[in-house]
Amino acid sequence: MRITRNLEFQIGSNEEKLPYATPDFPYIASRAELDYYREPFVPWHWHNAIELFYIESGKLKYHTPRKTVTFSAGSAGMVNSNVLHMTEIQTHNEENVQLLHIFAPKLLAGSHGSIIEQKYIMPIITCSQIEIIALGAEEREQAAVIDLIRSAFLLSEDEFGYEINIREALSQIWLRLFKLCSSILQEKTQSVNSTADKVKRMMIYIHENYHEKISISELAQIAYLSERECYRVFQNYLHMTPVEYIKSYRIQAARQMLADSQRTITEIGYACGLGNASYFGKIFREATGCTPLQYRRKWQNSDKI
Repeated sequence: MRITRNLEFQIGSNEEKLPYATPDFPYIASRAELDYYREPFVPWHWHNAIELFYIESGKLKYHTPRKTVTFSAGSAGMVNSNVLHMTEIQTHNEENVQLLHIFAPKLLAGSHGSIIEQKYIMPIITCSQIEIIALGAEEREQAAVIDLIRSAFLLSEDEFGYEINIREALSQIWLRLFKLCSSILQEKTQSVNSTADKVKRMMIYIHENYHEKISISELAQIAYLSERECYRVFQNYLHMTPVEYIKSYRIQAARQMLADSQRTITEIGYACGLGNASYFGKIFREATGCTPLQYRRKWQNSDKI
């Protein structure tokens, strides 16, 4: 199991990079030590892979467009493929550690168009109502799934047959999740959420152009929306206005530059679309509680990644 102390995103999007995963076996097991992250949250992002997790210690809040769920130690959950989500640490008086199985749907589905894909995989990953599944130890059926998730982390990569064993373990977990979701799957119509795709399209545009002036009208045009609709979908999906999201992404980019580069404060301010050093400093302090220089000193002199 690999230890994770930060996240990387694809340039020009907020699709999370999945290090170490290979096309021939698209799976990673990760131990996320969240207290080492630079911020007590992971910003809005998505990935094609399924995110199956167990909270070893601490407390973590997940946000999706439709739900907000808090997970305590001993609980577990699943984030569906390509679902927008963000997380926030909820406690600072104990370690926050999350164990994750992250895998592409094709690991279980096998070949494209297979009966397994059609019958068991696609019904869940195309269900817009299933963004996140929460599992608690209080319910017997859910507790059984938690045990399976936790047990799968005990499998060793060094053991003969590891890949077959982990695929079998994930398949058993998936079948249990399928049964838990059966009522939702019977009610809903299979469809791709086109509005979520429009939100992602606008997010990517912001990520590619955050260093320049971005108007709401041009942002709305990217997704073929009116300005009013643009505000509405941002509020519904990300729980903030497009203006607030643009500013938060610029601050996110500034944090990374301050920690990882030797560029001057003035250069970073302009590079992030936040203007001169004075205005940049004001906006950055409002968002983080410290000046850009204080932030740089903290993270360039820290052992934390």
